[in-house]
Amino acid sequence: VQLQASGGGLVQAGGSLRLSCAASGRTLSRYQMGWFRQAPGKEREFVASITRNSINKYYGDSVKGRFTISRDNAKFTVYLQMNSLRPDDTAVYTCAADDPATTTAYDYWGQGTQVTVSS
Repeated sequence: VQLQASGGGLVQAGGSLRLSCAASGRTLSRYQMGWFRQAPGKEREFVASITRNSINKYYGDSVKGRFTISRDNAKFTVYLQMNSLRPDDTAVYTCAADDPATTTAYDYWGQGTQVTVSS
């Protein structure tokens, strides 16, 4: 599966953005999906994940209550709604797909989209 993230940009603190992750090549419903981010000089950080049927969603501590992950398997798209953005949310955000047929986590990664939050 190929993944492409989009929707990043420059926003003021307190603002909102919605990121999209478009999948192609295979049925999206096969995969658990996740969002990760990496800020300059920092390690990659888990942001959120969603199970194949959308029943379970998980969030990193720093984004709980502000970010919401969702998916539309019919549209082959996963979303990350980001509200109450803060300058420390500035990072490159990347989506990833976890194939249940493998023992590795997150087998496929897309290109990231830059999110910059100004104070």
